[in-house]
Amino acid sequence: MTAPFAIRPVGKGERAAWEPLWKGYQAFYEVALSEEATDKAWERLHDPAEPMFILGAYVEGKLTGIVHYLFHRSMWTVGNYCYLQDLFVAGEARGLGLGRALIEAIYEAANNVGASRVYWLTQESNISGRALYDKVAERSGFIQYRKVF
Repeated sequence: MTAPFAIRPVGKGERAAWEPLWKGYQAFYEVALSEEATDKAWERLHDPAEPMFILGAYVEGKLTGIVHYLFHRSMWTVGNYCYLQDLFVAGEARGLGLGRALIEAIYEAANNVGASRVYWLTQESNISGRALYDKVAERSGFIQYRKVF
């Protein structure tokens, strides 16, 4: 099944369309972020002084997929790294190629600013996501450790 779609930045006035996808992403990963964190994230995504960005996938004009990404420095390269932080496509729009298109749009954005790498994390149990990721990128072999405060 294919449908025409467009990938473009999500505008500041589109929060009502973005928020259900953001909450869907959180539900997928079984987390519930505070309203304060959501408000701050939305603010940062639209602040030109922040290195954080958002693109959306639109099917017939409706926002049906999102990707959040940010740029940061690295000790290992001259160019920044691009971290693809969150990627989510609404259930009814899966299988249309939106996830791949959003990732490819991040690749283009990163290339346009001279980033040396795009990377992301996912859970081992995200089988459907990993099926796509294995086609569009290489597994790094690294394991993430963290301490939450």
